[in-house]
Amino acid sequence: MTTRCRLWDLATGETLRTLKAHTRTVRAVAGLADGRRALSGSDDRTLRLWDLETGKSLRILSGHTLWVTAVAVLAGGARALSGSGDNTLRLWNLITGKPLRTLKGHTSTVYAVAVAADGSHALSGSYDNTLRLWDLATGETLRLLKGHTNTVYAVALLADGSRALSGSDDNTLRLWNLATGECLAEYTSDGAIRCVAFARDDLIIAGSEDGRIHILDIREP
Repeated sequence: MTTRCRLWDLATGETLRTLKAHTRTVRAVAGLADGRRALSGSDDRTLRLWDLETGKSLRILSGHTLWVTAVAVLAGGARALSGSGDNTLRLWNLITGKPLRTLKGHTSTVYAVAVAADGSHALSGSYDNTLRLWDLATGETLRLLKGHTNTVYAVALLADGSRALSGSDDNTLRLWNLATGECLAEYTSDGAIRCVAFARDDLIIAGSEDGRIHILDIREP
């Protein structure tokens, strides 16, 4: 594990810049839409906002009491969400570096976060085997999603906020209806699911510990 972040040139595969300031392992990164800044989360309990053109740390976000395991940036780039080993999520003002709200409900480490395109709500996955849908305006849990039998390491939201994906150490990928909390489908892998994404409304991608990338068509027959 490393305390550094690296910026890569995707055309050449070369490292453009190395970002150094965290004092312990970096667990999560997210880029801002402007392409000039990025956010990182670390075992040193902080988040850092970076200038990708200079490699300098612009701001340190402090408040979590244990390691930061997940980060996501809201549309507009003025706010961000983080998940931590302290069992909480925190909503941040990236302009001031101050926390806006602490979201409490999980009973163990929060390993994954995703935010809706309109910034109204967020989804989290935890070591407590559950997902939570949050109202970011109030910090309240809108829905508790149960079904996984082991740690939830990955979550993703469909652009319109109607459905979600989750990946778990129980070797399954689940598709959820967020309006009802119903699990619409379950897919099984030979290894733990560690990353998930919607390629489009009817196509999903997942990566698993068995070294495979799964591409699934979720259109109804």
